[in-house]
Amino acid sequence: MTKSTFSANHQTQSQQAIVHAIAKTILNGFARHIYLFSELTRSAKIRFEQCQWQEIQDAARERTDYFDKRVEETLETLKNDFDIHQLNESLWKAVKHCYIKLLQQHPQAELAESFYNSVFCHLFERKYYHNDFIFVESSQAEINSGNHPAIYSRYHLAEQSLRSTIKTIIHHADFTLDFPNLASEISAILRVFRQRPSLANYQVADISIDILNFTFYRNKGAYLIGRVVTPGSELPFIVAIVHNEQQGLHIDAVLTEQENMAVVFGFARSYFFVDCLYPQALVNFLRALIPHKTRADLYSAIGFHKQGKTQFYRDFLHHLADSDDQFVLAQGIKGMVMSVFTLPSYPYVFKIIKDKFAPSKRITKNDVKAKYRLVKLHDRVGRMADTMEYSEVAFPKNRFSPELLDELLAVAPSIIRFEQELIIIEHLYIERRMTPLNLYLAQADQQQINDAMFGYGEAIKQLIAANIFPGDMLLKNFGVTRHGRVIFYDYDEISYMNEVNFRIKPEPVTEEQIYAAEPWYNVEPGDMFPEELATFALANPQYRQAFLIHHEDLLKASYWQERQKNITNGVFEDVFPYPSRLKLQP
Repeated sequence: MTKSTFSANHQTQSQQAIVHAIAKTILNGFARHIYLFSELTRSAKIRFEQCQWQEIQDAARERTDYFDKRVEETLETLKNDFDIHQLNESLWKAVKHCYIKLLQQHPQAELAESFYNSVFCHLFERKYYHNDFIFVESSQAEINSGNHPAIYSRYHLAEQSLRSTIKTIIHHADFTLDFPNLASEISAILRVFRQRPSLANYQVADISIDILNFTFYRNKGAYLIGRVVTPGSELPFIVAIVHNEQQGLHIDAVLTEQENMAVVFGFARSYFFVDCLYPQALVNFLRALIPHKTRADLYSAIGFHKQGKTQFYRDFLHHLADSDDQFVLAQGIKGMVMSVFTLPSYPYVFKIIKDKFAPSKRITKNDVKAKYRLVKLHDRVGRMADTMEYSEVAFPKNRFSPELLDELLAVAPSIIRFEQELIIIEHLYIERRMTPLNLYLAQADQQQINDAMFGYGEAIKQLIAANIFPGDMLLKNFGVTRHGRVIFYDYDEISYMNEVNFRIKPEPVTEEQIYAAEPWYNVEPGDMFPEELATFALANPQYRQAFLIHHEDLLKASYWQERQKNITNGVFEDVFPYPSRLKLQP
């Protein structure tokens, strides 16, 4: 071997060692993330059984930031150990190739790819965000589909009765507390199943039940999820379990309609704690039960919201390639803080923060970002839309309508730039598109108005219960989902309940006070007069009348003050993701 050949081989070996070390460093960072994420997730069972409701919310808030913290740690290690300042293209192509090899047989490979993407995108410029360097598309479609342990158990009714099977399923869930009314609750479950026509045509011996081996925990509820399998169909179901602090555990509801199950996994809900180390297999199972939920929806719902973002963006790129409609301004009244646009063929809206706000808005861009982060970390109780936050997002310029382009350049030029045929938006939020409540009501019949105004009041009450004061409660700031649920989506004025002073509006006495154009009484920052809700949000008499049927108490300061006191005293009200009519009647 010549000296030059030896030197070349030595350089190749040295390069390979660096490549492997970088790839391994990134994967080690991800391994630490999964370890800490799983540790915190596993503790959900203890918190539920010990009624540690505040600790549950604290854990949910803490876990949301785990991914970003591990990315920051990994970046620090890479910068210190490898002195990375600029992109070496051949080196990083090799790093990605090596990383793919390391992911073979990895139980969370798709999540590890997203972790790699985040690390790379923090190191290098947007022009390198393509599949040569990052996982724009997953390297291993449906990876490990047959290489993981079974994530569910199958119970054959030919081997024991339905009643005994349900009892066995509850026992295998491994709660340490008793179900004092289990016999009567199982009877109620049997009645629910017997009412399903899809099960009536089969002998019991032909039926089996599949149950996921993992209990789903969120807030004050625990959920067992499975399906009844017959020769001709499958019936998905969710068993909701709650903890009565005086009496122990009890089965609260059984959901068998896909629409009700979809709401449990809705985009306005907090993320579940579910201890499953095979998230792709879990998402595949859940999609079979709730097929109109996207993979992005389900990854987010089980706590992997960063993977939800990755999957959403992949789906979005595919949709762009398969469609030709243009982005346009979203329907509804233009906001004073955000500008909102949408793609008519895609059920999401894109929200950017304006450079300048209307004079009445005494907040900054950073204040708005902080409000959106508050919502991300908070219990959304099914009444605040989850948002996905993105940076440096590239869109095809020719897909933007001229009117939209003019609007964006007028209200937010500081965050918009052009690169060849692309428009790059520096920062935006994406959330599910809904029909603004004011537009929905304008086209609604009387029953729809009654239902929507009931939902509007319920949304406000459930936000209050979650320690959220919505701030601006005008109808335009709420949306109606395809399930008919009313959701709040304008966050720039939200605050915690203890930051507001709920007051009774003074009664005018003199003629001067009665006809005063401005408040004649002293109003301090943070003061709120609940009776004014009827004046500003409920000016339409038809809407106001429908609202007052169920929610007249929201116009009284005493209601808000009482809820404020409950929050101060640590009282956590029940807000479950299913209507009371679905609760079991043992």
